Amino acid sequence: MKPDTTDILVEDLPPAQTHLRIAVVTETYPPEINGVALTLQRVVEGLRERGHQVQLVRPRQASEAPPGASGDVLMRGMAIPRYPHLQLGLPSRRQLEPLWTLKRPDLVHIATEGPLGWSALRVARKLRIPVTSDFRTNFHAYSSHYGMGWLSKPIMAYLRRFHNQTLCTMVPTRGLAERLNEAGFERLQVVARGVDTGIFDPARRDEALRATWGVGPDTPVLLCVGRLAREKNLPLLVRAYAQARLVQPELKLVLVGDGPMRAELQALAPDAILTGQLDRLELARHYASADIFGFPSQTETFGNVVLEAMASGLAVLAYDYAAASENITPGRSGLLAVMDDEEAFVRQVAELAQDAGLRQRLRAAARDAARQNDWAGIVGQIESVMKLAIAGSMAGNERLPSIAPQQMA
Repeated sequence: MKPDTTDILVEDLPPAQTHLRIAVVTETYPPEINGVALTLQRVVEGLRERGHQVQLVRPRQASEAPPGASGDVLMRGMAIPRYPHLQLGLPSRRQLEPLWTLKRPDLVHIATEGPLGWSALRVARKLRIPVTSDFRTNFHAYSSHYGMGWLSKPIMAYLRRFHNQTLCTMVPTRGLAERLNEAGFERLQVVARGVDTGIFDPARRDEALRATWGVGPDTPVLLCVGRLAREKNLPLLVRAYAQARLVQPELKLVLVGDGPMRAELQALAPDAILTGQLDRLELARHYASADIFGFPSQTETFGNVVLEAMASGLAVLAYDYAAASENITPGRSGLLAVMDDEEAFVRQVAELAQDAGLRQRLRAAARDAARQNDWAGIVGQIESVMKLAIAGSMAGNERLPSIAPQQMA
């Protein structure tokens, strides 16, 4: 499908320009706290540090008044069911078309596929502005956790249709790229995600904080960070915790985050510490003050928390996919459980709880492995993909060529 050829009034930039005008469209962004919002913030900041003009288009949060202190373009939003503190962007073609007609971006980058993202895609194609996108959330995989598994195929079809209208879709791992390629997604580029090793640092370990958890310096603490929701598979972590306490009775469980399962999880593990959501520095202090990071989710596109835990010097156990698969050397910088093997996951939590020597070896190597994921280098990769998309568009290529999975890097 070719874009419309409607005449437009634009503010053109010189062809040789190295600093770009980039419109980034997202349904989620800080002050919201989630992996997509926080990693996207680092990308936006990194692009601005490189001299690019970034126009952030996002839903207005309840506490914000237009136009927003940051100068962001704030659109109408509505609360997401079960997550009232999050806003879903509403269709916004009437706002975006005049905005981008009068001050044309060099590129529109769409981070989420909701109504706001769809509006941005339609407007950009009508105005013949190059478009790239991110695949950041496995919405199709979530449906089975809410008794709506039948929605998985329609959701995947929607996502495929959305992303295949862009010049390129950036995905965070080779494994995900291969799965999406098999599902009919085109023009995939693998760009990993980074971690701020200055913030997430073992030096932030705080014995005073551990004392509030009721543990001493040598007591192992099992931590998990993320939404307290069905798709995170947290009842498995609680079961593993109960089993591990049979061999290490002093083990303590700390859950950082909030969500619809909070009360249920507290009932399942009455002695667990549930902190709610934390700001970035408090989150880093909690990571560093734990010993084991147990991550039972099997629905991640990446799993930023895995890298944060590794950077914080924790012994990480996760399933063998996404960020864990690509960043953990099993037995050296963490442990991996075979996908869907719940007993292996439970067994390895107990192993980590019982074996202090193993924990210590994994913790030291995890920090070193996390250092390889520097945000500056990753933003540089994103910039290169964006420039390639613009160059292809200027050369008359409506879309970039497809990339075979084995060629992805």
